[in-house]
Amino acid sequence: MARKFDNVPEVKLAVVGVSRDCFPASLTQKRMAALEPFLKKLEVTYHACPVTVENEVDAMKALADIQAAGCNALFVFLGNFGPEGPTTMLMQKFDGPAMVAAAAEEDTGVLQADRGDALCGLLNNSYNQQLRGIRSYIPQYPVGLPEQLAKHAADFVDIARVVVGLKNLKIFTFGPRPYDFLACNAPIKPFYDLGIEVQENSELDLLMAFKDAASEKDWIREIAADMDQELAGKNPYPDLLPKLAQLEVALLKWKDANLGARQYAVFADKCWPAFETAFGFVPCYVNSRLTGRGIPVSCEVDLYGAVSEYMAICATLFPATLLDINNSVPDGIVPSGTSLEEADVKDLFMGFHCGNTCAECLEDCALKYQLIMNRGLEKGGTPDITRGTIEGQLKHGPVTLFRLQANSAGHLSSYIAEGNILNVSPQTFGGTGVFAIPGFARFYRHILVGKGYPHHGAVAFKKAGKVLYEAVKLMGVNDIGVPLPDHLPYPGENLFELFYNK
Repeated sequence: MARKFDNVPEVKLAVVGVSRDCFPASLTQKRMAALEPFLKKLEVTYHACPVTVENEVDAMKALADIQAAGCNALFVFLGNFGPEGPTTMLMQKFDGPAMVAAAAEEDTGVLQADRGDALCGLLNNSYNQQLRGIRSYIPQYPVGLPEQLAKHAADFVDIARVVVGLKNLKIFTFGPRPYDFLACNAPIKPFYDLGIEVQENSELDLLMAFKDAASEKDWIREIAADMDQELAGKNPYPDLLPKLAQLEVALLKWKDANLGARQYAVFADKCWPAFETAFGFVPCYVNSRLTGRGIPVSCEVDLYGAVSEYMAICATLFPATLLDINNSVPDGIVPSGTSLEEADVKDLFMGFHCGNTCAECLEDCALKYQLIMNRGLEKGGTPDITRGTIEGQLKHGPVTLFRLQANSAGHLSSYIAEGNILNVSPQTFGGTGVFAIPGFARFYRHILVGKGYPHHGAVAFKKAGKVLYEAVKLMGVNDIGVPLPDHLPYPGENLFELFYNK
């Protein structure tokens, strides 16, 4: 179920009607009035601009009006052909994502004298957008009747939320990116190109913030009590909760004190191996709790992973997580007769991480210790400094696997794949689930491996591919990998193997 997050923008959509001066403006105004009831029915938060744009002066009046109304996304409504120059000038000067769609002819009666010629107008508008270097969201079927256009506008609100969130985002990092995970090394310039601010900090900064947070005794007690309630008796380490709560306080205080000119934040933190020795626990449970509240905290200083999680949260208004695309699924895990949801056995894989997925996204969970770290840091003995993961089976249901990434040359690319998490026990440790994504085997080879993506993928617990695809396009990313059906080869795929030598 969608929800409100303090760390995610609310979209207020400006609806601006435009009219070519050789058409009656009343035609656009009448069609805008017909559109509004459907926007209200879909609970779209919008402002209907009273200015119908016919010329450049109107465009500036409309811009002033929608800025005063606090709108952060724009729906340009071609009630008729529309003036492409003033319209695209408005889009260029508006500081936010824009959508363009046009009114269809309602019936044969309008053809006599009240024809709007929307297809023609939309062509001219798109050409003028390219002249001005404007990117906008144009729906798959951009000419429609009011009910259809209102649905497009509702879709656009989700897309715009992602874009607006990134334009007002700050990434806080703690610690250097780990040497053993070079794939998490993040070219910084593409973040600035997207309008994202980055503040890199030392692990010592976090340690000092953690020590300083010890003075917030009442806040720590409040958070520890909330943790205890959330874990609902699945906590064998009650002594650990005050320490974990202290870290949560430290991160929240850091965010509030360092947001500066930005509104939203994500964290990318070094989480091992020095963290455990210095802090005395693993941070996974705290990371999971903040991510569940719309403030992603990625492990292994994965900046692009944190941003990808944030985009998934903005797209779905639901918690997301960051998982390793981890291991194959051996025979015996999936019971015979289990539906693979249109995937093939070869498309199955396990998504895993130590314990950073929030409790709401786990079937059953408990506070545990990190097995791999315990072997390395405590020689497999009684866990102490490796305690603090939240572990369990990932909730089954629809899922979207997503990542935004800059490659070694600093060029942005993305991948998006939809499927399901099966209601199957993974029979292993960590926050883990069995994924069934149709076409994943070839997608893994030719997109994930072939294009050098790192091991982390953001996971949205809903089907969000359509929204994320359009949001990434609006951000100017053209290299977007998706699973292809068997009859379509990937670039460079061996056609002899695909078609002839099976």
